[in-house]
Amino acid sequence: MRGIILTAGRGHRLRPITGDRPKCLATVGGCTILERQLRALRACGISRIAIVTGYRAGDVRRMSDPSIEFVHNPRYAMTNSLYSLWLARDLLREGFVVLNCDVVFHRQLLRDLLAARYEDALLVAFRGRDELYSDEEMKLRVRNGRVTEISKALRDGDSDGESIGIAKFGASGAALLVEEMDRLIAVGAIRDWAPAAFDGFCRRRPLHVVDHRGFPWIEIDSPTDYWRACTHIAPALDDAVPGGGTAVRRAADHV
Repeated sequence: MRGIILTAGRGHRLRPITGDRPKCLATVGGCTILERQLRALRACGISRIAIVTGYRAGDVRRMSDPSIEFVHNPRYAMTNSLYSLWLARDLLREGFVVLNCDVVFHRQLLRDLLAARYEDALLVAFRGRDELYSDEEMKLRVRNGRVTEISKALRDGDSDGESIGIAKFGASGAALLVEEMDRLIAVGAIRDWAPAAFDGFCRRRPLHVVDHRGFPWIEIDSPTDYWRACTHIAPALDDAVPGGGTAVRRAADHV
């Protein structure tokens, strides 16, 4: 299985924190988000890793090591994560795990996903009682442990949780996902998020969910997210206890 990290985007809202650097190079708890993700993949036995670059690709390459493969998205300013993942389609055939570059997470999340008996699955944080979502979350509808719909446009009443931004696909699932990406790219959906292909996938083949079990994580999109990651998430990554209330989602008050 190969690890794929999607780093092409600029991350405009994080500019007060990152300046001109890509957001994957923001420092959280003494190292960059990218370094954290690379270490997590390797700690979980994933040694073949590819990074899809875009904005300031040279900076990302300089922060990586010679074992990393690179795929470049020259259209990063006018495309989204679906297009970036599609560019890496030739590397997906044997199965892969894909990570959004802005997720800081406890390694046990990745261990749980990779150890799950399902070939095709994604990490999910189920919605808490009275929890309200914004337009930012990649929301999920889940039935019998399987995703039936995934979209940022899902209404609160139809949403059971949100995607953490990490998913895995076995070899046969990867082939089907590439078909879905080919179909979307062919109709011009280059600005869609990668989960647009997951949505089509789950209508043809089961896409299971793996619960985050209370381990801490956060997706960093804004300065508020960043400071919460530094003050609440990073200190908890080594000593989090499932069910202990340390999980944090985005910038809302879940600590």
